[in-house]
Amino acid sequence: MHTYLGKIGELILKGSNIKTFERALVANTKMYLKGLNAAVTLNSGRLYIECDDEACGRVEWTLRHLIGITGWAEAIVTEKSMEAIQREVLNQAKIARDKGARTFKLDSKRSDKSFPYNHYSICAEGASLAYNEKILDVDVHHPDVTIMVEVREKCFVYSDAEKGCRGLPVGVSGKGLLLLSGGLDSPVAGYRMMRRGMIVDSCYFHAYPYTSDEAREKVETLAKIISGYGVRTHLNIIPFTEVQMQIKKKAPENFSTLMLRLCMMKCANMLADRLGSDCIITGESLGQVASQTAQNMECTESFSRKPLFRPLIGMDKEEIIADAIKIGTYETSILPYEDCCVLFSPKHPILHADVEEARRIYESLEIDALIQKAYDERIFKGFEVGEPIA
Repeated sequence: MHTYLGKIGELILKGSNIKTFERALVANTKMYLKGLNAAVTLNSGRLYIECDDEACGRVEWTLRHLIGITGWAEAIVTEKSMEAIQREVLNQAKIARDKGARTFKLDSKRSDKSFPYNHYSICAEGASLAYNEKILDVDVHHPDVTIMVEVREKCFVYSDAEKGCRGLPVGVSGKGLLLLSGGLDSPVAGYRMMRRGMIVDSCYFHAYPYTSDEAREKVETLAKIISGYGVRTHLNIIPFTEVQMQIKKKAPENFSTLMLRLCMMKCANMLADRLGSDCIITGESLGQVASQTAQNMECTESFSRKPLFRPLIGMDKEEIIADAIKIGTYETSILPYEDCCVLFSPKHPILHADVEEARRIYESLEIDALIQKAYDERIFKGFEVGEPIA
């Protein structure tokens, strides 16, 4: 059997209701590993997964996507004795040397205070065999590899720990509805709200034939990718062609993008009510495009009964791209299939719209019936831990 340790971060600060967060983390982990020979437990700030050889690949994929842990590693379980620790540290040092490491550092954590060595002694004594046999040199400031010893109910030794997604377990902070486009921003916005513990469902406004089937498939792929972090997400594809044609026909050209955003907000609120969502999430970043000035966002927000969450509001494009690369959405987001917002953009959009003027123009469109029709004709697709739901 293999043993993996996940390090719990923010959860330990939750005080008397920590059990709620711990239960959510364990339940999410079990969802990822459903059907596999893997046992999941949580104790004293560590998530433990024990599995057979066949499950290792899926366990490691899970730990790279699981929100709520700060780091993880596969650990070797040893006897709680200094001799056993020294032998395993020696083995870990040899493995690191074979991978090209030249220096190491030993660190330790002793939760079992009955163990007769303190932190300093574990580090000094535990590293002595590897050092004396000249496997690696010691460098406590900038080591090529850090070998960790944790003395708990058992003794765990590991190296090459990977960083986790951090955050709060998905499901502890309500539900949000993400306006998911095919661009870089919205998938990152959804991921950032997942990291705050929110279940995220999505909706996509499709304007066929002005936006292609490839554009819709691109969004479906993005929903599948972010479901790898959010455990499960439901994507609602809303046919918005008639709405956009009505806007093009009746709205002043410079207001067309803003009117489209207002119609999307109306429809999204209807869907949020249906899904029981507590808020609507957008990928807006202040000043990034014309519809994202403070005044235009005020207009958009005035059409929403639900709170609007904008997790990217203060981020620039480079920061957003870095997140997109990290979560695996970047290569899909840059595929050259434009969404409806881009295709219907005016040459000179309004930058500082007045709320009352925007409302008057919206009323003149006589568009509510078309929004209702689009909502009624939506198509549903489900994704769970990175795969479509049959």
